[in-house]
Amino acid sequence: MDHLDGAPLSLADLKALALTNFGHFTSLRVDDGRTKGLPLHLDRLVHDCRTVFDAELDRARIREAIRQAASGQTGSYVVRVTVFDPQLGVASPGADAQPHLLATCRPVPRSCPPLRVATRAYQRDLPEVKHVGLFGQLAVRRAAQRAGFDDALFTEPGTGAFSEGGTWNVGFIDDRDRVIWPQARVLPGVTMRLLQDVHPSGTRPVTPADLPTLRTAFATNTAIGVRPLSAIDDQPLDPDHPVLAELRRRYEDIPSDAV
Repeated sequence: MDHLDGAPLSLADLKALALTNFGHFTSLRVDDGRTKGLPLHLDRLVHDCRTVFDAELDRARIREAIRQAASGQTGSYVVRVTVFDPQLGVASPGADAQPHLLATCRPVPRSCPPLRVATRAYQRDLPEVKHVGLFGQLAVRRAAQRAGFDDALFTEPGTGAFSEGGTWNVGFIDDRDRVIWPQARVLPGVTMRLLQDVHPSGTRPVTPADLPTLRTAFATNTAIGVRPLSAIDDQPLDPDHPVLAELRRRYEDIPSDAV
């Protein structure tokens, strides 16, 4: 059930978030009452609350919000916890904040076919924070889709190096079957961090000029796990590369936590 601080939602509760749209969040996939990387999701919300609101957030309070959102749910779904203060408006965002927790549920994607993506020069505001300011990346995603692609892969303005997708991290497979994560200002995704612990990986700048030397690439976030890329611009990639299947297997084997 969707709720704000444990109480049913009202239109007034959502009005400030809709009109001011200032806050941050995390999303976690729940399968049969369990989720991967729960401590990392809690750490993200605590860290981002300090960054965005200069306020402390209690982990036990977050856990309870997740439990309440998951109550009565079965199977697989995504819980999103959004942190915002309804009293902070456009004219006074600098006031002392009293963060509230909005917990919502949505279904997981029914299918995740390989993505054909277009590169676009773009960097999110404060990319290290998973904030609710989605206009920029959704506008870039829309433009890519209108051009016939499935999504956009961002490149850093100025350097042209790959960074991330609008709502996902990107990884590349090199000729030694290692995962290469872009060295760039990106959101430190929970799924990305979990994969770094279970498969040999490294971090370095990756540019479009490097694509012919790489085996393949993939998108990753909590809802999709490991999703192959079939092409970046006009460069085809192998969506059936065996390392991708190995990554999915290792990710599935990561122990999960009860919500």
